[in-house]
Amino acid sequence: MILRRFRFLHNGLKGFTLVELLIAIAIAGLITAGISVAIMQVLTVNTRASNHMIAVRQVQQAGKEVSKDALQCQNVTCGADSGFPLTLNWTDWEGANYTVVYTFQTMPSSPDLMMLQRSQSINGTPQTPAPLTVAEHIDSEQTNCVWNATAGTLVFKVTARLGTEIETRIYEIEPRPGS
Repeated sequence: MILRRFRFLHNGLKGFTLVELLIAIAIAGLITAGISVAIMQVLTVNTRASNHMIAVRQVQQAGKEVSKDALQCQNVTCGADSGFPLTLNWTDWEGANYTVVYTFQTMPSSPDLMMLQRSQSINGTPQTPAPLTVAEHIDSEQTNCVWNATAGTLVFKVTARLGTEIETRIYEIEPRPGS
């Protein structure tokens, strides 16, 4: 009797057919492919957003530093072509003579991009042993300084580039009188 029940239970059971298995594998493959594409898009968007934010921060940092020095300077000297090296001079209330020079240095990790560097001296004595890096990932072909003596303004255009993300800002700075 037990043997008969056992046969009875197994008589109605069937396994999956090859066609059903192939359809299940195909559906699972489509779902996996869709999930993979979605993950790749999220990662790509995240990388682009991160690169854009870094470029924005670099442009803002360069503008902040150049503006800070240019606002107090009394003499502006722009170099050839792009305006670099940019030299800013002023004398403070105690008679100390400040000279700040902004230059470009090639980035070791990206030879086509530059670092904007700042060196400062007071009464001819350097204040730092080496120039300080103000901003990185600067596109020197798109970055320039122009001194407009008639209007008394320094126009500083800076562009940072990371991957495909590019950020450009233009700063118009009016130094204190005496420039």
